Amino acid sequence: MKVLGIAGSPRRGGNTDTLLDEVLRGAASKGAEVKTLILPELKIEPCQHCDACLAKGKCKIPDDMQMIYQEFRESDRIVLASPIQFMTVTAHMKAMIDRCQALWACKYVLKIPPLGDNRERKGFFISVGGRKVPNLFEPALVTIKTLFRTMNVTYAGDLLFSAIDEKGAILKHADAMKQAYLAGQKLVEDP
Repeated sequence: MKVLGIAGSPRRGGNTDTLLDEVLRGAASKGAEVKTLILPELKIEPCQHCDACLAKGKCKIPDDMQMIYQEFRESDRIVLASPIQFMTVTAHMKAMIDRCQALWACKYVLKIPPLGDNRERKGFFISVGGRKVPNLFEPALVTIKTLFRTMNVTYAGDLLFSAIDEKGAILKHADAMKQAYLAGQKLVEDP
């Protein structure tokens, strides 16, 4: 089983990175092959809304998103990690999601499996937000769940922590690391 982690935070080694690492460590403890992509280190152009993907389900922009599409196709589990910025995912994560318009075209226009096959895939979301307000994660959850639905990836859950802002603050949360590790194990164990 292959588990793909995608780190969307521009702050390396921050709270979402720490949680993502622990989820992947939990998955690896159950025998999964794990890989992390760090979006701020990749070149991903914004979607041009050129509609080229409507003809063949392929994006014409030759950048690192082409590699991400392949990683999605090869993965059994996809874990997205992004802090909340302006009530949603980071710009890096959103640019990647917008470029999944090509996968949307596969599914809804061309009527073909967006990831090339119909095997069961699961997705998981990790996020932290500095504020402690009701509905802090709702805008991001709508976006993430829509992406997974578009890719035919079953939403398997999330780890969401509010009032976590300063780098390393997640380590002071009583059981965040344990929750992350167990979530990674469960993601691999559940059929």
